Amino acid sequence: MARVCDLTGKRRLVGNKVSHAKNRTKMTQKPNLHTKRVFDPETGETVRLRLSASAIRTLDKVGSLSKFLKKHRHLFS
Repeated sequence: MARVCDLTGKRRLVGNKVSHAKNRTKMTQKPNLHTKRVFDPETGETVRLRLSASAIRTLDKVGSLSKFLKKHRHLFS
């Protein structure tokens, strides 16, 4: 199972850790994912999604899953 947010598509970031002596080693930063059950009042369905913490906050702000999908249509085309 990939570590990807179902709504925003956030993935891991890959970069270099740089020490004081400028030695570079590869490192990754993983998204803060949680399994969440989201109820959509327009369809009346509950859906299990793997969401990042920022996506959960955005859903709370927008109000519902349907409103989020309408507002962020560009992510799903």
